[in-house]
Amino acid sequence: MIVELRQYTMRPGRRDELIDLFDTAFVESQEELGMAVLGQFRDLDRPDMFVWLRGFPDMAARGRALPEFYGGPVWQQHGPAANATMLDSDDVLLLRALVPPPLSARGSRSPASSLQATIWYRDRPFDDTVAGALPGAVAVFTTEYAENNFPRLPVREGEHALVWFSRSDVDAEAPAGSGVVRTERLRLAPTARSAFR
Repeated sequence: MIVELRQYTMRPGRRDELIDLFDTAFVESQEELGMAVLGQFRDLDRPDMFVWLRGFPDMAARGRALPEFYGGPVWQQHGPAANATMLDSDDVLLLRALVPPPLSARGSRSPASSLQATIWYRDRPFDDTVAGALPGAVAVFTTEYAENNFPRLPVREGEHALVWFSRSDVDAEAPAGSGVVRTERLRLAPTARSAFR
């Protein structure tokens, strides 16, 4: 599975406006085109950040689905309102799943607990076997190195990332001998329609 980890900087006080629009207009409309809206989150430490995960079966599917969506009627109708809530939408990591996230049925009554995402960066790719060395992981992703096949939506390039999702507030230790040069931590609260809870 190919996954985009998208972090949007919102205009002050407008995050919930985007979440409402997202929930009503952008979930099913993307999924009808073969994309998976995996999770939508409020960043608990940054009140003007919206974080979400979008998945694709593979890069070819991504290359087909994104032009259909962004050239289609739903985005034409609601895209300007969505863009008006944001200051920046270009903080995007293109990833592949080593451990896919567990998903609940949308609208399920399952409790939504906060998640922690720890992102480690280093100067070379991570080995895929590192996922087994991350205790308590509920999802693990690493950089996808394929060329961005929808340049209209930029992705961060030249970075080697490992993203570890857990349900614990305990700071994760970087894998032994990994040579991590930078760490980013996100405390995330799933929105009402997030499948990843």
